[in-house]
Amino acid sequence: MFCSLSKCRTLFLTLLLSFICTGTAWAESRCTERKPFLLLSGKISCTHQSTTIASGGLTSRKVIYQTPVGTPPPGGWPVVIIYQGSFFALDDFVYTSTEWLGKLYNEGRLIKSLLDNGYAVIAPSAAADLFWQTNIPGLAQLYEQTTDYTYITNLLQAVRDGRFGPLNSNRKYATGISSGGYNTSRMAISFRGEFKALAIQSGSYATCAGPLCVVPTLPADHPPTTFLHGFIDMIVPWWTMDMYYDRLLYQGIETTRYTDPLGNHEWLSAAPARILDWFNRHP
Repeated sequence: MFCSLSKCRTLFLTLLLSFICTGTAWAESRCTERKPFLLLSGKISCTHQSTTIASGGLTSRKVIYQTPVGTPPPGGWPVVIIYQGSFFALDDFVYTSTEWLGKLYNEGRLIKSLLDNGYAVIAPSAAADLFWQTNIPGLAQLYEQTTDYTYITNLLQAVRDGRFGPLNSNRKYATGISSGGYNTSRMAISFRGEFKALAIQSGSYATCAGPLCVVPTLPADHPPTTFLHGFIDMIVPWWTMDMYYDRLLYQGIETTRYTDPLGNHEWLSAAPARILDWFNRHP
C-alpha cells in the first residue's frame, strides 16, 4: 500500500532529520555526530572536562579530558593521551568537516571512537598552544630541563592520583600528530615504562624536525609503535618516518605502518580504526 504524497513527504523529512541529527545511532556516547550530507558539513562534538597541571614553579597549562559512559572496568578505564599538532590547540572536542579544510575532522573521529570503545582521553596543551619542546634545536638534549618534561611528569602523576577519574595507570597509550607525533615518540625516550603502545601520525623520532632526522639506537623497552603517514607529506617527509620504522624492525621491536599514497600532512581517514585496533591489541 502506497502512502499519499503528503505522508510520503513527511516520512522522508522525518527520516532525513533523524539521519542528520542523530549520532552513531542508538548507543550511549559522550559524543554526538552529524555526518556530512549533501551541502551540510559533518560535525562531531564530545563533551569534556578541564583542569590545569603545573608546568613549573609558577606556571601551569590547561588539560581537557573525558571518560567513557558507563561503569569503569576493574582497575579503571584505559587512557589515551593525545598530543596536539603545532598551532592546532586542543581546547575542546568539537570538530567540523569544513574547519581547516577538514584536516582535523579525523582527530574528532578518533576521539569519538576511543571514548565509544572504553578509553578515556586526555588532551594536554603544548606551551602557549604552539608546539612541543621535544625537538627544538638546542633543547632536545636538555629535555629534562624543559617545562614540557615537568608538565608531562605532573600529568602522569595526576593520572595515578585519580585526578581524571578512575583510570588504569597501567594501561596508558599515546598518540599525536606532527609536533604531537614527535612528542608521542618522546614518551618512549624520556618516560620509559609508562606507555603500553604508541601511535604516531605524520611524525617521526622524538628529536627529528622535518627533513633533519637521525634515528639513534632505541631503548630496548620502546613500546610497540604504529605509524600513519601521507606519502606526499611536505612538512614531515615520509622517509623520516620510514627511518624510525626500520630502526624498530632492526631492533626487533613490534611496529607497523600505514601509508596513504595521496595523503598529505593530516590526520588520515584510516586513523580512528587503525589506532583503536593497535591499542586494543596491546592491553
